[in-house]
Amino acid sequence: MKLPTMPFTALDWIAMPADEIAGARGNAWERRFEQDGLRVRVVEYGPGYVADHWCDRGHVLYLISGDMTVVLKDGRESRLTQGNGFCVSDFGDAAHMVRSERGCRAFIVD
Repeated sequence: MKLPTMPFTALDWIAMPADEIAGARGNAWERRFEQDGLRVRVVEYGPGYVADHWCDRGHVLYLISGDMTVVLKDGRESRLTQGNGFCVSDFGDAAHMVRSERGCRAFIVD
């Protein structure tokens, strides 16, 4: 990941509108900043959330609160709790998806 050329940009996450995202089960709410291919997000996954797709995009994820399980298409799983995270490059490993039984909040850069 390479950050695009841009000026200092303050982000007011609280003031940003949250877009609702339906999963295969449950919903998530995403506040997003995008510029020249960079996407920075704060995502709140509701209880019972299960993603509706496999993802090959690279991410840096930090779990702010709650817990989630990252499932890789080859069957591996990693349980993350508050303060944990992961990094993966575009097509850097098996595709992945997330689920959260109790809900969680994550900061994601991709």
